[in-house]
Amino acid sequence: MRKILVANRGEIALRIMRTIRKMGIKAVAVYSEADRNSPHVRYADEAVCLGPAPSNQSYLNGDKIIAICKELGVDGIHPGYGFLSENADFAQKVTEAGIEFIGPTPEAMRIMGSKLAAKESVKQYNIPMVPGIDKAIEDVQLAKEVADQIGYPILIKASAGGGGKGMRIVERPEDMQEQMERAISEATSSFGDGSVFIEKYVSSPRHIEVQVVADKYGNVIHGLERECSIQRRHQKVVEETPSAIVTPEMREKIGQAAVMVAKSCDYVSTGTVEFLVDDQRNFYFLEMNTRLQVEHPVSEMIIGLDLVEQQIRIARGEVLGITQADIKANGHAIELRVYAEDPLNNFMPSIGTLTRYEKPVGEGIRVDDGYEEGMSIPIYYDPMIAKLVVHGKTRTEAITKMLDAIKQYKIEGVSTTLPFGTFVFEHDAFFSGNFDTHFVKNYYTPELLKERQEADAKLAAIIALHHYLQQQQVLQPVNNKTTSWKRRLAH
Repeated sequence: MRKILVANRGEIALRIMRTIRKMGIKAVAVYSEADRNSPHVRYADEAVCLGPAPSNQSYLNGDKIIAICKELGVDGIHPGYGFLSENADFAQKVTEAGIEFIGPTPEAMRIMGSKLAAKESVKQYNIPMVPGIDKAIEDVQLAKEVADQIGYPILIKASAGGGGKGMRIVERPEDMQEQMERAISEATSSFGDGSVFIEKYVSSPRHIEVQVVADKYGNVIHGLERECSIQRRHQKVVEETPSAIVTPEMREKIGQAAVMVAKSCDYVSTGTVEFLVDDQRNFYFLEMNTRLQVEHPVSEMIIGLDLVEQQIRIARGEVLGITQADIKANGHAIELRVYAEDPLNNFMPSIGTLTRYEKPVGEGIRVDDGYEEGMSIPIYYDPMIAKLVVHGKTRTEAITKMLDAIKQYKIEGVSTTLPFGTFVFEHDAFFSGNFDTHFVKNYYTPELLKERQEADAKLAAIIALHHYLQQQQVLQPVNNKTTSWKRRLAH
């Protein structure tokens, strides 16, 4: 490959292009009118405007992206994450156009893009799955019968779902009809597919995922696990690796299960297999994300692999150059997603201009971002500003380094999740590792965060006042005119 187009924007486009350029390949950017002055546009060797700001007129215009590739002689398309990254029809069109899609095959994307099809695919490998029914269901009476068999509470889930959409918890039989109707309606409006299924609701679950890498010749390895249980609105905010609860024996089992999931659909490229883990440390297959994950940097920092480079090498037909024995954990890594959101107002998007933007620096600190001071946060896209990632020799060291990095990170003009990050990393439940996906519900309130911010502000004011008084004392003029400066120095 001599030229790769990155069909994405912001921090992930810039991060992918850095690897492309490092490999001696030319990078092509695409952008919307809202992103005309973005760093990823300036960094690329070539850049082409896709159209107006709305995604459906720009980053989701797959036909126009393919046409640009043909015009510029592009060899491969990297979709990043989001937008077209898990669109099997787009991947098919790219392949048919004679361009390499840097990701899995359309067939693998279709199988794993449907939770029901994914369950069917992995069934033969005896991988643990949450008890439930593995077919689409709309009959409320049948749903009640299934729920009676597996026991309440149960979870209604959209087959094509993600991000918590089309998902309903039902604790009583009398609520089933209303919640089924809501789940089907939401699934239809969000995904164009109203298929839902039922499974046992795992209380106090942890969300643990495993990185996999697979070449075109059947070689598959896993890159250890990531802990992703700190979430708001069913979406991740904090990720770390390794997990505080995963033992070496469990790591071996869950890693091999992830490899089997990848093999079940002849997977190629990097991907992530997600599991639910209950309070007895039993794990259950949840789904597979057929793309590069937002949180891939934490894995890169502890296993020493550039996962984007692996994707490109695999796409151009190279045999995987590493084996499972080569994968060793080096220390601990944590990521905080820095969103332009207001944690004091239910994490609502905070749109505005970055009047101040200063990134933390230091050994073991990595910031993947796509913004600069003076830029505005567009309302049209995901409000993530950056991914703040740290690496330490131990988990404790990584937590301490993260807290220091958050203090260094200066963002003004919009509200961000940085204060929420401080709340998480200072909390006893996180520090002890004794938490689950209900962390926000169980421990966080805007009032608690506000109290902590006010306490920190008071402490900062006291320190500033103390420093001021000390300086005043040092600079105070001498009242005794007979005292010579030589005598004062002698004292």
